[in-house]
Amino acid sequence: MSSSLSHSFYELSPDAVLDALDAVGLRGDGRLLALNSYENRVYQVGMEDGAPVVAKFYRPQRWSDAAILEEHAFVAELHAAEIPVVPALVLDGATLHSHQSYRFAVFPRQGGRAPELDAPGTLEWLGRFMGRIHALGALHPFVARPLLDRHTFGEQSRDWLLEHEIVPQDLRASWSAISRLALDGVRRCYDRAGDVRMIRLHGDCHVGNVLWTDAGPHFVDFDDSRMGPALQDLWMLLSGERAEMRSQLADLLAGYEDFREFDQRELYLLEALRTLRLLHYSAWIAMRWDDPAFRQAFPWFSAVRYWQDRILELHEQVALMDEEPLWPI
Repeated sequence: MSSSLSHSFYELSPDAVLDALDAVGLRGDGRLLALNSYENRVYQVGMEDGAPVVAKFYRPQRWSDAAILEEHAFVAELHAAEIPVVPALVLDGATLHSHQSYRFAVFPRQGGRAPELDAPGTLEWLGRFMGRIHALGALHPFVARPLLDRHTFGEQSRDWLLEHEIVPQDLRASWSAISRLALDGVRRCYDRAGDVRMIRLHGDCHVGNVLWTDAGPHFVDFDDSRMGPALQDLWMLLSGERAEMRSQLADLLAGYEDFREFDQRELYLLEALRTLRLLHYSAWIAMRWDDPAFRQAFPWFSAVRYWQDRILELHEQVALMDEEPLWPI
């Protein structure tokens, strides 16, 4: 990110937010609430007339305009199929707007609470909607958005961290060795799974991106939407010991398979996808370390202890990836 763009983004002011909205015909009343987003800058903005809206200002140089518009089109496609998602508002005939150096989109405000995953029926309900999302996501591919795979999340993340000497020097050799072993384990998992199908996904479907209301779940924040295996949108909803995860998966798939058949070979990828996310997460923080919001949110990132814990974590993942899959195949 260029220094001028980064400074402008990091210093995005309330006046700039209100001016941007005013440029697309939305008159804010001055009430701004910063929402929990590190990648982008996201605000709930009170309106002079009508309900509050959510304004999302995109991090410069992360996605192309075409990639952002693909995300908007995918969510609009889901919304048209009556799947509970939150599409960008069409203002002046467009969903993506620019003001000064900022690109932004505006969304209706969607309230809700975190889902209670251990409540009876919750996982099956989530599974039904995820099956519908994937049935539609499988109809055609993204063009401007990348794959989620061993190369994009694993190799690229590892190479960047090593090339930029992010890992403390005393731990660099150990981290380099175990991360290479971990990626070898990922490769073996993909080899066992075979030729699994890549489809359009939510991409980051953890409980923080699901809002629950009396009417059920709403899926929000498709910013990380990519092409990948269907399991990517399911595994982050699993937690606990192996027996607990098996039971949770059964509930998810009971709903999922009402709308789309799940390829059980993908279960060979569960720990591989977790490993890729762990590597990508460290690189994601490192690549944005010049953003003051990241230094404030992740003060422990530059500590030796953080990297010691990551080395132990990757050792555990190497062992887990060689275990039998969670579900009988």
